[in-house]
Amino acid sequence: MVAALLGVAVFAVNSASKSKPPKRASATLLDTSGKVMGKVEFEQGKNGKVTVRVRASKLSPGFHGFHVHTTGICDASTPTAFMSAGGHWNPAGADHGSHVGDMPPLLVGKDGKARATFETDRFKVAEMLDSDGSAVIVHADPDNLANIPPRYSSAGPDAMTLETGDSGARALCGVVSRSKQ
Repeated sequence: MVAALLGVAVFAVNSASKSKPPKRASATLLDTSGKVMGKVEFEQGKNGKVTVRVRASKLSPGFHGFHVHTTGICDASTPTAFMSAGGHWNPAGADHGSHVGDMPPLLVGKDGKARATFETDRFKVAEMLDSDGSAVIVHADPDNLANIPPRYSSAGPDAMTLETGDSGARALCGVVSRSKQ
């Protein structure tokens, strides 16, 4: 009887370990020609936050919009490169700056390189790996995070700013995939 119970316990532990949510994911950033330009790594912490590490190179100096997009496809062959990645990950329908996939703007140095590490509690690694996946986009322009004070316009931010932060074309794209745990 004890052996039978132990067998059930071992089966339960093995089954549970197979269903553990992924703790790590990554995305290799490609430019529109398919050249590798960097990497983004995601690691789920015990504190519930995800640590994001990004390294990129050969970008124009200055700030660039940096977001998780809704679909894990990076097709540069369309007239508007990487539109296959869908819009910013925004399941709640919030304005830009409050999207789940909004991440801090990426600062690129004079040498064309960017490195950043930060934590977010807006999403979990497992959520990025849903049925249609996710992609990371580095945009060509700075991201204003939909922050246009009313003194600049009586109407406030327009629809494009509220949706995208005016961060411009999609310069780099990487499909988020599960990493070895």
